Amino acid sequence: MSDPMTAGFQGGARLLWARSEALRGFTLLSPTLFVVVAAMAVPLALMVAYSFWSQSYVTLDTSFTLKNYQDVFSREIYRILFLRSVGISAMVTLVTVLLAYPIAYFVAFDVKRHKLLWLILLTLPFWTSYLLRVFSWKVILGYNGVINSGLMSLGLISEPLQFLLYNPFAVIVTLAHAWAAFAILPIYVSLEKIDRTLLEAATDLGDGPVRRFFRVTLPLSMPGVIAASVLIFIPTVGDYVTPTMVGGTGGVMIANIIQAQFGKANNWPLGSALAITTMLGVTAIACLTIWLSKRGVASIK
Repeated sequence: MSDPMTAGFQGGARLLWARSEALRGFTLLSPTLFVVVAAMAVPLALMVAYSFWSQSYVTLDTSFTLKNYQDVFSREIYRILFLRSVGISAMVTLVTVLLAYPIAYFVAFDVKRHKLLWLILLTLPFWTSYLLRVFSWKVILGYNGVINSGLMSLGLISEPLQFLLYNPFAVIVTLAHAWAAFAILPIYVSLEKIDRTLLEAATDLGDGPVRRFFRVTLPLSMPGVIAASVLIFIPTVGDYVTPTMVGGTGGVMIANIIQAQFGKANNWPLGSALAITTMLGVTAIACLTIWLSKRGVASIK
């Protein structure tokens, strides 16, 4: 038999549980919260800790030091690779959005039936392995690949084109194809949400198709364009597989150096400092882009 103090404490706990919606909500979220903490917060915290440590071969010194960050900001090679990565990712984002917008527009406005089937067909190539798709572009752009063989068989060129592979151009083309679905879907959703009566009103007021597109459709679809741009820009900066396979020495990006520090160089502290610095730089650029885009959309409206 429990004493009155224990019974009172249990009763108070049950009353708090019954009245606290926040506590019940937290309990429902706890499995998800556990996965997020275990899969994201803990690795990120470990990476931050490693960036302030030092390593000599297999010996890890956990004494606090800023030497890794001093190396990151003092060596020009890291600055060049970061700027190159940002430039390539920006071009990939631009090319992908420009290619994805007409496709999303066609499905949203011109397809009247079986839109779900069209969306499934658009994403069908992305059901295959990412590595397989990257390797297929290596076959297409190669010295004896599909493009060079086709042009030579047609007599348009006398020898294979050298600039198709192992340079930033090949990285941009491959990444633009690899991330196309991530641009088509958010733009399509944004276009699908546009109130069609606004387009009819613009037509009644005398706007032609081009003027109506730039005055109504494009501004109202900008949230999807911004979402697609962020979804493409952030992960492509950290991609090291595509530059390794089709980039050559001219297509090396900052992620390749980070991967080398964690792998061949076995210098996890320097790799962590590079990763944290890159992450902060990309986050700042993405936030600035979103802020400028929202100001642009607001000024148009």
